[in-house]
Amino acid sequence: MNATVRAVVRVGMSLGCRVYFIMEGFRGMVDGGDNIVEAQWASVSAVMHLGGTMIGSARCLEFKERRWRLQAAKNLIKNGITSLVVIGGDGSLTGANTFKTEWPSMLEELVRSGAVRRFLCVGGAGEKVMSSLLCIGGAGEISQEKADETSSLQVVGLVASIDNDFHGTDVTIGCDSALHRITEAADSITSTASSYQRTFVMEVMGRHCGYLAIKSGMATEADYVFIPEDPPDKDWPEKLCDKLTQERRAGKRLNIIIVCEGSVDSEGNPITSDQIKTVVVNTLGHDTRVAVLGHVQRGGRPSAFDRVLGSRMGAEAVMVLTKAAATDESMVISLTGNETIHRPLMDCVQRTTETNQALVRMDIKKTVRFTVGLLHVGRPSCGMNAAVWAAVRKFSYHGYKVIGIRYGIEGFVKGDLQEMGWASVSGWVTKGGANLGISSTVACSTHDEIIALRLRENKIQALLFIGGFESYLSALHLEESRSKHVEFRIPLVVIPATISNRVPGTELTIGADTCVNDITEFIVPLLISDCWQMCDRLRLAAQGTRNRVFITEITGGHCGYLTTIAGIASGADDSYIFEEKFTIKDLVQHVQEMKTKMSEAGVSRGLLLRNENCNANYTTKFIHQLFSEEGKDQFSTRTSILGYSQQGVTPSPFDRAMAIKMTIAAVSWMTQQLGRHLQPDGTITANTSDTAVMTGILNQNYKFTPLRDLIMDTDFENEIPKSQWWMKLRPLLHIISRYKVPLHWLGPTTEFLLSASSELLLAPGVHIRLVLHEPACLWRDIRVLILLGHHNLVVVTWGREEREALAQLLFELALVVAKCLWGVQPFLGVDA
Repeated sequence: MNATVRAVVRVGMSLGCRVYFIMEGFRGMVDGGDNIVEAQWASVSAVMHLGGTMIGSARCLEFKERRWRLQAAKNLIKNGITSLVVIGGDGSLTGANTFKTEWPSMLEELVRSGAVRRFLCVGGAGEKVMSSLLCIGGAGEISQEKADETSSLQVVGLVASIDNDFHGTDVTIGCDSALHRITEAADSITSTASSYQRTFVMEVMGRHCGYLAIKSGMATEADYVFIPEDPPDKDWPEKLCDKLTQERRAGKRLNIIIVCEGSVDSEGNPITSDQIKTVVVNTLGHDTRVAVLGHVQRGGRPSAFDRVLGSRMGAEAVMVLTKAAATDESMVISLTGNETIHRPLMDCVQRTTETNQALVRMDIKKTVRFTVGLLHVGRPSCGMNAAVWAAVRKFSYHGYKVIGIRYGIEGFVKGDLQEMGWASVSGWVTKGGANLGISSTVACSTHDEIIALRLRENKIQALLFIGGFESYLSALHLEESRSKHVEFRIPLVVIPATISNRVPGTELTIGADTCVNDITEFIVPLLISDCWQMCDRLRLAAQGTRNRVFITEITGGHCGYLTTIAGIASGADDSYIFEEKFTIKDLVQHVQEMKTKMSEAGVSRGLLLRNENCNANYTTKFIHQLFSEEGKDQFSTRTSILGYSQQGVTPSPFDRAMAIKMTIAAVSWMTQQLGRHLQPDGTITANTSDTAVMTGILNQNYKFTPLRDLIMDTDFENEIPKSQWWMKLRPLLHIISRYKVPLHWLGPTTEFLLSASSELLLAPGVHIRLVLHEPACLWRDIRVLILLGHHNLVVVTWGREEREALAQLLFELALVVAKCLWGVQPFLGVDA
């Protein structure tokens, strides 16, 4: 939630708004006074790594009564607040929407009763019951005319709930951090419980939503999961005991049962953790313990995913409010795939209360026994073992034979192959690295004969690659060599697993989330041993010392994904990547910005992230020397190079779950292809391009893209995709990290220069830096933020007299930019 607060404050201020905190949720709104505090840019510095909410949370049953809502309205108008950003669960959002609905009548009543003040504002509320509020605003004496202008309240909701039980969004703020707490607890239990051959029953939160139970069950290799959405039959005790007996016979020493707190059977009878323990003890005699995690799941530091999610949603909330009309209904910000969108708030609240869609069990018939090969090509990535675990067990369920090829292509050539079964992968889900062995050797023509021989000898009828860009290249080579070797005419599937997220055909790769968390959470202990987060540790290390700037080098090849996402998650002051070119002038400007932050905003630490291959000349050492010299009167400079420590030790819950789900999807696709291309003699003949594919997550769906179709979207020289969705997050990183860096308006209106100023996203993958020239007097009272994305130009202004001049200026600008980039004259709409 603190990341969300930070984003709203800084994006709001970049739009020229005044930003207010409403402390202690709706309680602070009702009480007013010192609970409504104006925020400064530095107010939200160094808060990203903190759990909870910096602006407090409190229950406020009084807010359910109109007379207290009237008091809250009076306090808002006194501070010039007519728009709110509400951060909380469905209860908070429902209360805020009721407040919005009653606003006109409450305003009329307040006007009759006396003088108050108004202007523009953005605010927020809190977690589940009433959490935290913040707002953007100004002030002015009220009159009937002013009252008419402020006749509506704008509300945008952001869902913060660990249960992930809100309709309309893929994930809610906080649920990923809760999963981290659950998996950390389960991982801690595993070692001793396995030693004593125990069975653990873990009860997790969720009320009527089994999201945490399902996800944690996948991430911890649980044997049985109980959730409200899929109530078991009355004979669940027998099925549970049969499953546990089967696992013990397979050699498993530890059993984990996860139960959601609201679980019931098919007749509505509650299923509790103590009840499950009694069944296991009485039937099987296992040494069984119960662990009720409770509010531990709500605590701890936020995960990198939640930090980025909160930042994106907070920024989107402000943008929605700036474009909202008086008659617009309340909106809630949602994450759909990798896109932040807004939906009608009350529609989502109403749908949230409806019955969740039950999970449907699949009963797949066992068919022909095929033989499948499995190998890693690339570099180790957390989540690879979870993918192998899912593949082996899914194939085994179908009755297939699985051949593990140790150490990738090198093992293929040497004949280092082994059969893998159900029990051989027990305990793999929670392990980092690649237990099967991995190498970065890419398949090439010199390997073709021996690989073809190994395929014939072991009668392998399909190959599943789990790895990074090297896996993509190897599978593509085998597909292109099918005309020379019939053995390669089999289904070839790549599951992308690399920390750098640089594989084409997918928005996310297995291991990237763990790496971002490790960058954010676990840097080399430079100064103190008590700190435990890479970027957070640097920040803590700087506290209590002279002003200090840390320059951290991030791996990732030529792909800036890790540097960008970690920059947002850690609150970095800037980041340098290969995809976004920069010059010495930019570096000098960043030194000046850092000095300004420390002298004016009271900031005592700085953090710069640099991709290892962002620039061959502007190395980490060079940037360190530049900042050390130019900033020596204000701060000292330190460097750290993370290197291979970024590969991680324990996969994050997100990577475990994604690895399992993506692998299950890939295995299902491969099963279909094997059946489709099975010949009468029992051989497989798959010779079309659509039988060699990349498994990817695109627009919320698993998509299997032919490898040949990805060639045009691949920069083979730098081993990165040509188009990368996360580049659109770069402007957000700059906006929430920069301090007092406005667009520069100088010189005549007819001159437009491409120069270093505010970076703008003009179209997917196209960035420009732009300085507009205009007499300062015209823009003296206007604050403008230009965001260009997907061919749309959005301009927010304060000041009516300049509207016509602004429209003409933007029209001329659009003509220049469009002609430069596309050679066409655009259709332009201006909303001042």
